[in-house]
This record gives sequence, C-alpha cells and structure tokens, in this order.
Amino acid sequence: MKKIEATIQINKVDVVASAISDIVDGFTILEGNGRGSGKRQIVRSGRGTGTMVTDYNKVAIISTIVKDSEVEKISEIIVNVVFSGEKGDGIIAVSDIDSVLNITTKKKSSESI
Repeated sequence: MKKIEATIQINKVDVVASAISDIVDGFTILEGNGRGSGKRQIVRSGRGTGTMVTDYNKVAIISTIVKDSEVEKISEIIVNVVFSGEKGDGIIAVSDIDSVLNITTKKKSSESI
C-alpha cells in the first residue's frame, strides 16, 4: 500500500476531490499555509492604501492510502486537473505504508481501504 499526499493550491481542492472520488475509497483534506516556488499573493493593507506580499500561500494537502497498482493512475489524474504550467502548481509525494487498521471493521492491510 502507498500513501499519496498532494500539496496543491487551495482553489483546486474541489476539482481534485471530484476527479478522485470515484477511484479512491476515501481521502483527507488539510488546509494550511505553505511556502514553495509559487508566486506569493499581494494583499491590501493600511486601510486599503498600501499593499504587501504575503509570507505564505494558502494550500491544501489531499491525502489518501491506495493499493500500489493505483498510484500512477491517481497521480496522473491529480496532475491533469491542477496543472497550469505556472510555478506553484504543487507537488505529489508517495510513501510506503506498512500497516493499516480500519477501526470500525477491524480489517487490516488492503482489506481496510
């Protein structure tokens, strides 16, 4: 089993969720601040008279656990729906999962996902 974590721009969450929801059994979305190669937002400050560049961008991490055979397919779907060709599209990290236990069903390993 593998864990896929896609860090993407916050405005792409719904598109990715819709694209993978029929393929994966479940996923988690975490929202936060990130700092990578993407362009930082410019926001108004000082009663709207000045501007400043933010230190961080709003990002989301979509995390799911899948069978090894599904990693390439899911990664490709995510890339296709978030790609803009600009810096800051995001990154996908894949890692090995040694064990999974579904608390409700008490099933283990690939039966639990």
